[in-house]
Amino acid sequence: MSERARDFYSLMKRRRSIRQFSPEPVPRELIETAIQTAGTAPSGANRQPWRFVVVGDSETKKQIRIAAEKEEKLSYTSRMPREWLEALEPIGTDWRKGFLETVPWIVVVFALSYDLVSENAKRKNYYVQESVGIACGLFIAAIHNMGLATLTHTPSPMNFLTRILERPVNERPFLLFPVGYPAKEAEVPDLGRKRLEEILVWHS
Repeated sequence: MSERARDFYSLMKRRRSIRQFSPEPVPRELIETAIQTAGTAPSGANRQPWRFVVVGDSETKKQIRIAAEKEEKLSYTSRMPREWLEALEPIGTDWRKGFLETVPWIVVVFALSYDLVSENAKRKNYYVQESVGIACGLFIAAIHNMGLATLTHTPSPMNFLTRILERPVNERPFLLFPVGYPAKEAEVPDLGRKRLEEILVWHS
């Protein structure tokens, strides 16, 4: 058990979010398996309130990029307070999101606040944000485990994804994952993670 724990930690500590992707194709079955893995997540009342919408065609990816950059430019130039912009400086991000067209797949995760049981009936879901967040964490781990890379992208507001992807009223955009291989020239910021003693408290 200890060996398996160390091996998994060794794998996951090499995970990085990247913004430079290769256009090299990624087999569809890899994306399906990652989503199956995400679907094993626990959820409130076992309602599994998530929907993974996979985009691979160039026209839809272009539409998403245009809409995302529109919102991101407003955020970077007028919505974000200076403190937030200063926090982002070491990461080197800006409103330009060219990777949304380069990457072979975009996976958009929607949270279902309720299920549409019938045309006139709804069924409430519980602990939706927590449940979908856990599923997204498993998706990230699955993607990294198979040697692919991704990025948690949250252009805000994300209502344009509902429109472009023609999703029903009970689904709300939660996270956008570009998925693919890192570009050969891909770079990541030299950022550290908190030490164990900074994130762990043994209470007695």
